[in-house]
Amino acid sequence: MNEAKMDALEKAQVLIEALPYIQRFNRKIIVVKYGGSAMVDEELKKQVIQDVTLLKLVGFKPIIVHGGGKEISRWVEKSGMEPEFINGLRKTDAQTMEIAEMVLNRVNKSLVQKVQELGVLSIGISGKDGGLLKVKKKLSDGQDIGYVGEITDVNPKILYDLLEKDFLPIVCPTGLDDNYETYNINADDAACAIARAVSAEKLAFLTDIEGVYKDPGDASTLISELTVSEAHALISDGYIGGGMLPKLNNCIDAIENGVSRVHILDGRIAHCLLLEIFTNKGIGTAILGDTEPRFYQG
Repeated sequence: MNEAKMDALEKAQVLIEALPYIQRFNRKIIVVKYGGSAMVDEELKKQVIQDVTLLKLVGFKPIIVHGGGKEISRWVEKSGMEPEFINGLRKTDAQTMEIAEMVLNRVNKSLVQKVQELGVLSIGISGKDGGLLKVKKKLSDGQDIGYVGEITDVNPKILYDLLEKDFLPIVCPTGLDDNYETYNINADDAACAIARAVSAEKLAFLTDIEGVYKDPGDASTLISELTVSEAHALISDGYIGGGMLPKLNNCIDAIENGVSRVHILDGRIAHCLLLEIFTNKGIGTAILGDTEPRFYQG
């Protein structure tokens, strides 16, 4: 068999492998938290948008929730201020909040543009639109860190309306409190809250790590699938720390509140979403409920 025929057969095999996943998740909602290096590198950004657009075109109902921390820090510095973080959360005074909202809206519309360049209609919104995200002031170990919001309520009606009209919603993480003040929201928290509210079939985090490790210093200990009980055990046994701890807790919370499966993916890998969702092996870590069937076959 010549090389061209072998190449064609390999492509056909990829499509056949993807078929059961396309069937299972057809017309189901998937929330993608988009952040990290994949938001900074233009080629990675293009690939992520291609992945999400493909998910839309094969029958998924994707929602993108994006961050913008690195870009916000860059503009804060350009404004002559020094970015300040307390326990991993950005201290956000009124001026920083103004910069953050400007940057997040700019990022939001650039993502809308990239989706529409691929022939899919998209609408960018914030958590302020349609009362999507209601917040209260978030404290960090009792410290006031300014206009940083903790989500108290999600009204997903605007998302359902957009999905019903065949739009791809792209959400930037700002919200309003009871006094209609604007607050910045951690994008992981926003993605989890939205995924819970819409009972998403999947929630995918694009990060700058390969997934969850039993030993962060040993790449061979990457865990492909992790039940909620196993995740609780890793945390209680002290294996999980640093920035992974709040992320894994968010994943557990999402699963315990109706999300079927959560994926932690390395957004630095080209087309990581497609590789994780449409292949038997996957490339990141999938967190699932204790009674959910495992997908990956070694």
